[in-house]
Order: sequence, then C-alpha cells, then structure tokens
Amino acid sequence: MSDLLGIGYSGLKAYSRALSTIGDNIANAQTPGYARRRLEMMEAVGGGNSIFYRGNTNPGGVDIRGIDRSVDGWLIEDSRITSGDAERSATKLGWLGKTEDALSDETNGIKTGLTKLYTTADQLTADPTNRTLRAQFLQSVDDIASGFRTAAGQLDKMGEGIEGAAASTVDQFNSNLNALEQINIGLRKARPGSTNEASLLDERDRLLDKLSSQAGVSPTFDNNGAVTLRAAGSGDLLVGGGAVNPISVTAAPDGRLSYSVGGSPLAISTGSLAGLAEGANHVADQRASLDTMATQFASQLNAAHQAGTDANGNPGQALFTGTSAATLTAAPLTPDQVAAANASGSNGNMLALGAMRGANDPEARWSGHLATQAQAVSSARAQDAAAATRADASAAARDGVSQVDLDTEAAELLRFQQAYSAAARTIQVARETMQTLLSSL
Repeated sequence: MSDLLGIGYSGLKAYSRALSTIGDNIANAQTPGYARRRLEMMEAVGGGNSIFYRGNTNPGGVDIRGIDRSVDGWLIEDSRITSGDAERSATKLGWLGKTEDALSDETNGIKTGLTKLYTTADQLTADPTNRTLRAQFLQSVDDIASGFRTAAGQLDKMGEGIEGAAASTVDQFNSNLNALEQINIGLRKARPGSTNEASLLDERDRLLDKLSSQAGVSPTFDNNGAVTLRAAGSGDLLVGGGAVNPISVTAAPDGRLSYSVGGSPLAISTGSLAGLAEGANHVADQRASLDTMATQFASQLNAAHQAGTDANGNPGQALFTGTSAATLTAAPLTPDQVAAANASGSNGNMLALGAMRGANDPEARWSGHLATQAQAVSSARAQDAAAATRADASAAARDGVSQVDLDTEAAELLRFQQAYSAAARTIQVARETMQTLLSSL
C-alpha cells in the first residue's frame, strides 16, 4: 500500500513540475534567447530493485532527472558565425551609403558647379565682355569650392560618428564580458538540472550571441556550462579563470580604427566592430581622395585661368585658394578680373578652358570618382544581401530546434494534466483501499 501511495506521490510531484515547465515555455515563447525546456523523467527504482537489477513487476513510480534545454550546439555556433558576418556587412554598408550621400551632387553640388563652369566658359567665347556671364563664371567657381568644403565637412562628421559608434560598441562589448563572467559564477553554483541553471544557460547563450554579433569570439565550456571566451583568430583570452580582459579602440588622426586587448593589437574580422573599422577605412580613403581631387582641380583650373588676361589686360589670377577640400575657397575676383582673353583673341582663354573638357578634365574625373563610389556601395549591398540571407537561414534552423511551438506546448499541457489526474487518482485509490481494509477489521 505504501508503494502505491509513493507511486502516486512521485507522479504528482513530477507532473506538477512538468506542468510548471510547460508554463514557462508558453510564457517565454516570444522571449529572445529562450530555449524550449522539457522535464526529463525516468522510472524510479522500486522495492526489491537496485541499479543493477530491476524486477519485471515491481514499479516504483517516477523520478525527476532535471530540466533539459532543446538546443543544438552546431546550429548555435553556425548562427553566431553567420550573425557576425551579417552584422559586419550591414554596418559597413550603412557607412558606405552615408559616404555616397555625402559625395552626391544633391548634397554638395560639385558636379553641377563644374558643368556650370564649363557651360559659362562656352558662353563667354561668344560674348567675352558680358559682365553677367563673367559673374556667373565666378559664381560657379564659388559653388565648386563650397561643394568641396561641404563634402569635406560631411566626411569629417562621418569619421567622428564612426569613432563614437565604435567606442559605444566597445563599451557594450566589455559590459557583456563582465555579465558573462557573472553568469559563469552563477553556473558553478547552480544545481544541475534546475530551472535556475536553465535560465542561466539561456542568458549565457544570449550574451554569446550578442558578443558574436559585435566581434569574433570562440567559446569553450566546462562541465558546469561556464564559458571560457577567446578572441577568434588571435586566441586572446577575454573571459576565463575568473578574469575579464576588456578590449579598447583607438582612432588614428585620419579616423582609422584599431582595437587592442591587454595592450596588444587585436584583429577583428567579423561583427559590427569589424564593419565599423572597414567603414572608417573607407571614409579615410574618401577624405584623402577628396583632398587630392580638390588640390588637383584648383591647380588645373588656376593654371588655365592664369594663362589668360582679364578685361583690363592684366594677367589672370588664381581662381582658388586653399590646400585641401576643407580649406578650398574661391578667390575674391571681380567680373572684370575674369581672364577670358589671351594672345590669340578676346575669347582665346575661354576657348582653351573649354577645350580642357574631355577624358581627364575635372568634370570627368569627378564623375568617375562618383561612379567608383557607387560601385563600392553596390558591391557592399550584394555582400550584405548574401550575408543576411545566410544568417536568416541559420537562425531559422536554430529556432527550429530551440523555439517554443505553442501547438506542441498545448498538446503537452493536456497530456501532463491527464497524467497528473491519473497520479491523483492513484493516491485516491490507495486511500480508499486502505479505508476498506481498516473498516473490515
């Protein structure tokens, strides 16, 4: 009789715990990082049985082995790798797109200004004494200089934005490292198979997912589930042995980023931090190219203008001053100081300036530069689309194992409710049998 009561009691305890586990699954169906849990149960050792021998007709009820999380280690690792690649490409694409906007004619008007300069020069060949056209020519010069200054200012702001984003991401990364070490401490103390352990493992995996999306990391686990985390590739220790080694970021004068850990350089090739570094490199290259083009434009157009004479017969003066895109300024000339003439005639210098238009003139070089930038953005967009597709597929495969399915949970809920009722009925039968036996005495 005591065995019957014990069987019923063990069933009530086990099925109550199972119902509680299903309730946790349903409540956390939309919680990011939550892995579906199920209660592992086994047949209890009955009277007369032992670990080495079990009778065929001597049931002992049910024992709880613990909480089991529905996870697949390979799918988790694959989803982290693809997530890091997707974050890198998406971050890089975002800054390349902003660079394209900064260099676009809608933002700075450089291309429009160059076109207007040559168009006005052509018009001056027909009417070299027209003061209105001369003023328009000088205005186009000022528009070009203003456009270069605008583009330089936009790129400078982008460099500062990338530096700030990198510093913020590094702070978040280091905070996640510290949180991961606290999870390690909790896992070493948690009772195996407990709900607390499952919750700590969920939080551990969530932190590893976040860290993997920020930078490449390589985790290893001990028997308690505590993690030792190293930087992917270099193997630098980030978390392990009770210690946390934070990373840091440094920006060079031109805005390029470098990372380090423990004072040693740290190469990061995936995650948002890698994307920020690649974006910073691209912006730095564009700033250097913009300065080069600005000085080349100024030198070429200054030389062309200085080859002529103005309305008063004086030698032409420089159209631009400044040594970089940020300092490029139109010289303060009057309409009469436009050097339209040369030794060949009153419009000879404008004819010569118009003849510059071709494969290597400032207008064509600027258009080619914009085309190169557009190609870089297009390539980054294709890479991002491919990385995002693979990341989505990996996440879907992982969710297929770990995600909570409410239909499945509803069926399990009904099953364990019936099992709980059966266990309660077992105790009731034992009580009624006991009462009958006592009444017969």
